[in-house]
Amino acid sequence: MQDKTPSAQIKKLGRNRRLRNAICAERERLYRLAWSWSHDQHLAEDLVQETMARGLAKIDTLREEARLQVWLTRIMANLFRDQFRKQKEETGQDFEPVSEETPEEVTDRSLLVQRTREAIDSLNDDHRQIITLVDLSGFSYADTAQILDVPVGTVMSRLSRARKRLREQLEKTHGAPSSLVVAPLRKSL
Repeated sequence: MQDKTPSAQIKKLGRNRRLRNAICAERERLYRLAWSWSHDQHLAEDLVQETMARGLAKIDTLREEARLQVWLTRIMANLFRDQFRKQKEETGQDFEPVSEETPEEVTDRSLLVQRTREAIDSLNDDHRQIITLVDLSGFSYADTAQILDVPVGTVMSRLSRARKRLREQLEKTHGAPSSLVVAPLRKSL
């Protein structure tokens, strides 16, 4: 039974207003993640729009405000899996240099980013999602498991296989790992 006292209704209005603002503030983060999954501007925009619409419509179902990012990301992952994955299977990641670089370093970094994108493009959807959620977005294994609705052990094994596959792709197409230029990259997701 819900409390219908004026103070309870005011608290609920305040909570809903806070959550609506927080959901709107997540648009850019959600877009970057959606783009990394789809590598398509229009598809990413549609995915984010639908995610936010569903989040706003179901705002009362969010039990823990502190888990808003995980909750929204799970909504988006479900939408991607159920509706958008069939439209296009590509991905990409945006990296920014950490410090000032020489033109040669910029070129090397661009090649590294391009090679990494190509290797990530070759991954299947499950591996691509795990890599972007854990390694690029920084979600914990538990949060990733909740987002994708799989056990934590599945996240760990998929991540291990995804990293191994990514490493193999980079080695296969671009030589041994020692020949790759490795530079610190800052996540922009």
